[in-house]
Amino acid sequence: MLIIGCDYHPSFQQIALVDTGTGELSERRLLHREEAEQFYRELQEQGLKVRVGMESSGHARWFERLLRDLQFELWIGDAAEICTKRVRKQKTDRQDAQLLLRLLLEDRFPRIWVPDAANRDLRQLLWHRHRLVQMRTRVMNQLHVVALNEGLRRKKALWRPAGRKELESIMLAPWATRRRQDLLDLLDQPTPKIQELTRALEEEVEKRPVTRRLMTHPGVGPLTALAFELVIGTPERFHCGKQIASYEGLVPTEESSGDSSSTRTHQQTGQRAAALSAGGSGAGHGT
Repeated sequence: MLIIGCDYHPSFQQIALVDTGTGELSERRLLHREEAEQFYRELQEQGLKVRVGMESSGHARWFERLLRDLQFELWIGDAAEICTKRVRKQKTDRQDAQLLLRLLLEDRFPRIWVPDAANRDLRQLLWHRHRLVQMRTRVMNQLHVVALNEGLRRKKALWRPAGRKELESIMLAPWATRRRQDLLDLLDQPTPKIQELTRALEEEVEKRPVTRRLMTHPGVGPLTALAFELVIGTPERFHCGKQIASYEGLVPTEESSGDSSSTRTHQQTGQRAAALSAGGSGAGHGT
């Protein structure tokens, strides 16, 4: 079996590999994508079993897909925990690859759960819809300011046919008129797309008993329920409910020293879909 420690970068990867059968150790620097893809395909042609370990990072979707297609094992490690295992003051790409290889060989590699391709694709549905709603909200806010500056205060009624007609009838300066018309045109564009994505989301929810069960809780709509299920993935990987709350970023951060104490709303966990599920209920029900 070939075990590879991979220090991944967007434009290249530094690898340290060892053949467990012969004990042969080697190192290479592979450019993306052609050189790296050729290297791993040659390993497959040789009929070798391969396990690759790398830190969790972005911009590696194509690499993960390549290894999956080649039926190679890919272990993703917790970058923060791997950093704590680095004892040398020097930090180079070669040393990072060697560290990953050593952790794999010593069975100390901090492997983390990784969602499958179907889970990730559904997250794109949620995230795409969420971004479109945000774009539409920004346009609506700008139009609302235009109306307020002209003494037109209609709140939500501004977006009804009568309110929109009233907004369009306001006399403005030439460039202000141009801005209003461009914003109105932009406002009309995302709505059909959002409606289409919402229907796709609701169809997906009907296929998922866990999501439907989450929706039995008051205030939990299809967007929040589906995002929660996708982010949690396999509940068995958590030891208790507190870990789930922390993973979702719902546990307030506290900084206390002596008599002073400060608490902030939510932790920064980097879980974008978790933030969507926690804060997207209004978007889910109101659009």
